Amino acid sequence: MPALKVTSLTLSHFRSYKRAQIDSDGGIMALYGPNGAGKTNILEAISLLSPGRGLRRAPPADLMRQPEALGWKINAELHSLSELHELSTWAENDSSRNIEIDGKKAPQLALGRLARVIWLVPVMDRLWVEGAGERRRFLDRMVMSFHPKHADATLAYEKAMRDRNRLLKDMVRDAAWYNALEAQMAESGADIIAHRADVVARLQTAQEGAETVFPAAKLTITDCALTTADELRDAFSAGRRQDQAAGRTLNGPHRADLSAVYLAKGTDARACSTGEQKALLISLILANARALRDDFGAPPILLLDEVTAHLDSDRRAALFNELHALGAQAWLTGTGPELFAELGHRATLLSVQDDGPGSLISQL
Repeated sequence: MPALKVTSLTLSHFRSYKRAQIDSDGGIMALYGPNGAGKTNILEAISLLSPGRGLRRAPPADLMRQPEALGWKINAELHSLSELHELSTWAENDSSRNIEIDGKKAPQLALGRLARVIWLVPVMDRLWVEGAGERRRFLDRMVMSFHPKHADATLAYEKAMRDRNRLLKDMVRDAAWYNALEAQMAESGADIIAHRADVVARLQTAQEGAETVFPAAKLTITDCALTTADELRDAFSAGRRQDQAAGRTLNGPHRADLSAVYLAKGTDARACSTGEQKALLISLILANARALRDDFGAPPILLLDEVTAHLDSDRRAALFNELHALGAQAWLTGTGPELFAELGHRATLLSVQDDGPGSLISQL
């Protein structure tokens, strides 16, 4: 099977690392150590090899090692299908993020053509009980793994909506201004809606065809019944008076929500136990990975931070078996090596320790 893997990762003045290098055979990488040692920083660095702001959504200035504040840099060797690429991303002081692919400057979208990176982090454990905005971000991150241009559609929609909201708050009446902005929102919004619907259908198919101990979920996009650009344009136009009273746009894909039902029990995800909610999340991440493998030609790189929390030993073993069968490069974190005992010799174990002024990585 063609592979997608990071075989070399070098950090310079990134988060808690003054300098660090990790070499990988492309298999499962298990990082363990106490809380605050710097394990998640490694995963965050890998997440920045894809478009966007990474798994913490941090601005570039927040990624600099302190107190030096000299800027930061990540270098990686990426095997993408049958090709080998040298990737670099960095920021100097308070500058924006720069990207080079094989020594040439490149836009973030170019990273999405080379790599597919998906992640699960502890803050997502409350996904089903948080507000709709968190679920939209979770859904859109999965959508971007299939449709890298989804990010551009989202940015274009949000920019036009901000401009429209400014007109609404200023009580502007000129229809020409609204028509132009609403046309932009309608075109971008229709793309957003189509991308989301496509990916939800892919995830359902990937769950139905899988042999897994993790529970399947029925996914539904709610609170946005509009689908086409014409429908959106008409709704925006018809809703101007109501939107002016509210001072914001009340209808559109920015109001959508993701609903999940634990199929075996017929229970809404928000009413499930903590363990069941975590299992549902893992199930969706695995479904995302399986669907991407079929779409991209290789399974994505998986970043699973503290993934064993709320999992008993049987479910941990089942997860590790599924990751191994998937053939994906997975980077896992946990507080102790015993959490990865079920992996046996199928993983490379890395100890991450707080070394006073920074973090220290040791391979076992």
